Amino acid sequence: MRLLLVVAVSLVDADNRVLIAQRPADKALGGLWEFPGGKLEPGERPEQALIRELDEELGIAVEEACLAPLSFASHAYPDMHLLMPLYICRRWAGTPQPREGQALKWVRPRALRDYPMPPADAPLIPALIDLLGP
Repeated sequence: MRLLLVVAVSLVDADNRVLIAQRPADKALGGLWEFPGGKLEPGERPEQALIRELDEELGIAVEEACLAPLSFASHAYPDMHLLMPLYICRRWAGTPQPREGQALKWVRPRALRDYPMPPADAPLIPALIDLLGP
């Protein structure tokens, strides 16, 4: 089974809300909500991938020192196994904008359960609730 490494981030604002993005309907798992991030390119470290993805997807600039590892997901899909480290970030430059047709929403940690997420993202919610509170 193919192993796919992707990286995700929980952007946390001053009110302890988390940013989630809704996958466009025409993509795999379309309509589901997820943490921003994406696939690593060859030779790229997870932090470099997040910095690149956040610029491409949201138009924000993040410094590597502002990315802290929080948890990870390991999930077997029918065609591959996904390994996804989740970082937390509280500082960035710019205002997140949907640059790839995705909807964005700031959500309280406990309310994350109200948004349908891909199977790999949902198990990360308890770590965010533990860290940030309800």
